[in-house]
Amino acid sequence: MDAGKASVAARTRAQAAARTGAGASNRASNRAVPPSAPRPARARRLLTPWLFLLAPLTLLVTFTYAPIANMVAYSFTDWDGVSPELHYTGAENYAELFTREDLFQVFWVSGYYLAASVIQIVAALYFATILSFSVRFRNFFKGVLFFPSLVNGVAIGFVFLYFFQDGGTFDTVLGLFGHHTDHAWLGTPVSANVSLAGVSIWRYLGMNFVLFLGAIQSVPGELYEAAELDGAGRWHQFRYIIAPGIRPVLTLTVILSVSGSLSAFEIPYIMTGGATGTETFVIQTVKLAFQFNKTGLASAAAVVLLLIILLVTWVQRRLVPDDRVDLV
Repeated sequence: MDAGKASVAARTRAQAAARTGAGASNRASNRAVPPSAPRPARARRLLTPWLFLLAPLTLLVTFTYAPIANMVAYSFTDWDGVSPELHYTGAENYAELFTREDLFQVFWVSGYYLAASVIQIVAALYFATILSFSVRFRNFFKGVLFFPSLVNGVAIGFVFLYFFQDGGTFDTVLGLFGHHTDHAWLGTPVSANVSLAGVSIWRYLGMNFVLFLGAIQSVPGELYEAAELDGAGRWHQFRYIIAPGIRPVLTLTVILSVSGSLSAFEIPYIMTGGATGTETFVIQTVKLAFQFNKTGLASAAAVVLLLIILLVTWVQRRLVPDDRVDLV
């Protein structure tokens, strides 16, 4: 009888323990799986990033894509920029652009700026490489190289306009070295374009220098130490460490330089106004729109310039793909 009572009590305790364990496991599972967030909270989480992007996207569409769309639309009309009436002319503006030789001759002027951009990139890369190492007064030289980028382009144009005028600063400096000349530096197409290209080198050298310097300083320092232990000189460090490490920045700089050379405007417009064979494609487009009141033709020229820049950028990216190099 006592044995039966004992077995009944044991089964009772086992069942109670089982119920207690099941309850504990259920409570644990309830704690492990949090309740799903309410639907309004999930919607807010999804909409929050787009709310932050709303302002910049609105500005981008309003001041970039909408004007481009209007420009493309105007390129198929004969609008003069003043009259409220405009007539659809189809592709006549584009046909005129590609059939009038004088409208495309101005692209030859861009060759001077393309050559200047090559010199500018090489010089900026050279100075950035030198000043990335321990050099005396390197902070001073960094400031000297970057200073022209801080000056307003209009001010630079007026300063160098007096610099290159007859008997101006440049002739005075040459006279100090015994070289006296009465050459009009802005009076002939070749010397004027060379002078303007030289001004563009002086102005934009600092910006490329800063880009290259930042890219070089982002290369891990232990790579230079390992190269020095292996006996590598500065040239080998540049060839096998710096050049591969800054390839994306170098590609970006080349794209910006080419597009800037094709769309040069500020310096030649201020210094010569496009006279003496210094008229660029952008200066010609501005004159077509505001001097000859051919806004439709000017819009077509702007569209063609945009397509040329996009094509050059695409070709450059195809020839030199932006492959990231893992140096570590």
